[in-house]
Amino acid sequence: MPHGKTSYVCLPCRASYKQPYLGDHERPCPRCAEPLLHVGSAFAAPRRRDEAGWRTLSVLLNAGVRFHKSCCGGPGYRPQTLSEVKERMAYARRSGEPYAKALVRWELP
Repeated sequence: MPHGKTSYVCLPCRASYKQPYLGDHERPCPRCAEPLLHVGSAFAAPRRRDEAGWRTLSVLLNAGVRFHKSCCGGPGYRPQTLSEVKERMAYARRSGEPYAKALVRWELP
């Protein structure tokens, strides 16, 4: 059964690739040969020159946040700026909530 396309990212190269999803086998980056991160089919990459966007993305991916489609078609809320990331990380430290959960909250209590 064929699988749909999904996104893979190389953080050092600031590159995103749409490829067929073939399971959990490792894929090398075509530019640097480092392993690509599977980020999901609802992912839209920042522009390569957008340093703040890639830093924001790096925090999300390193916390385990991915961009898979949900019942409503998109991945749900994801922070777009470093200030949104910092607010949610501070909340996670104060509350003890896991970073991955705090980072995808629409609103903070």
